[in-house]
Amino acid sequence: MEWYVESGVDILLEDSPIDRFSEVPPPPRQKVIQVSGHSPAERLAKKAENNPRPAPLIKPQAIMPDGAAVKMAEEIAAKTNTLKELKQAMSSFNGCNLKRTAKSLVFADGNPDAKVMLIGEAPGRDEDIQGLPFVGRAGQLLDRQLAAIGLDRDSAYITNVIPWRPPGNRTPTLQETEICRPFIERHIELVNPDMILMLGGSSAKTLMKTSDGIMKLRGKWVEVQTARTQIKALPTLHPAYLLRQPSHKKLVWQDLLSLKQSLNS
Repeated sequence: MEWYVESGVDILLEDSPIDRFSEVPPPPRQKVIQVSGHSPAERLAKKAENNPRPAPLIKPQAIMPDGAAVKMAEEIAAKTNTLKELKQAMSSFNGCNLKRTAKSLVFADGNPDAKVMLIGEAPGRDEDIQGLPFVGRAGQLLDRQLAAIGLDRDSAYITNVIPWRPPGNRTPTLQETEICRPFIERHIELVNPDMILMLGGSSAKTLMKTSDGIMKLRGKWVEVQTARTQIKALPTLHPAYLLRQPSHKKLVWQDLLSLKQSLNS
């Protein structure tokens, strides 16, 4: 069941299986032939009059991010001066298709005055339901990791690059990431932490603007550059990855010790 939930299967169609082969099909409809003095053309016209064709269904078109939408996101994000204004701007922004399928805007959690800001990739099912980042199994592991170095959600600030859950927890596309980049960069500027912990390859690649893999990037301090600031940052493995590869927890422990040393220096 956990495998199905992590794969995005979160809705049951029935409580118990149904044997469709045992169902008895309805009897075939019998055609009633009426003799009429009308011509075939007149009979067809009368049939159309009594049974008008329903209007075609018009499916709403998905909003896909493009250059104009990215430009609009940049302008909107630049005008915000507080975290409250940024959240309101993101709530009213309709330029990203992910908003159409998500239940919630997952903005942030924790203390915005904290020294360290943790940035993941995108919300999952539990986060979408609760409207908070890292509250599922990966989030519970993250809480234990933070506690191991003396941190919690009162002494850290947590958010994601993407604020809306991708359908089925799929990986966000490059276009979806670019449309959300102005918001996360402005988010960093407004929080202005002493340092950033980038959780996972997607977060690190987006903020560092690189194509290198997380195993190559992790454990090495870098500078994250936004339009208005430059902040010390450390890439590490995502907690969800550690649930699949627990043997790599030792690597994250090394990164957390490096973070703790930097916070205490």
